[in-house]
Amino acid sequence: MSADPRFAEIVAALDAYFDGLYHSDADRLGQLFHPQAIYACGTEGSLTYLTLAEYLPMVAKRPSPASRGEPRRDRILSIEFAGPVTALARVECAIGPKRFTDLLSFVRLDGHWRLIAKVFHFDLDEAA
Repeated sequence: MSADPRFAEIVAALDAYFDGLYHSDADRLGQLFHPQAIYACGTEGSLTYLTLAEYLPMVAKRPSPASRGEPRRDRILSIEFAGPVTALARVECAIGPKRFTDLLSFVRLDGHWRLIAKVFHFDLDEAA
């Protein structure tokens, strides 16, 4: 664990991110994401691109992994800083049969780390 206080702040933001995904809590995620954040994926051969206003209702509608009794499978792979107010986290998590690798870009604004971009890849579990 780094002695840099920014590291602990990003870990706390990632804990909120993982909690929001596991419980399909769009309100919690909405507090973490910047209002102009983007969501992007190219795994299926074309660009999936959503604004935050498009993404959060999808989260709210889906049954949560917690409600389905799924084990929680998330972890932080790395956190890097590109200056005092910019960070990139690489994380893994799973929802149903999809295993995600997320590249999460953060900016620190008004004293808070906000997620500005979620770019990700997913693989399907072989059992699916």
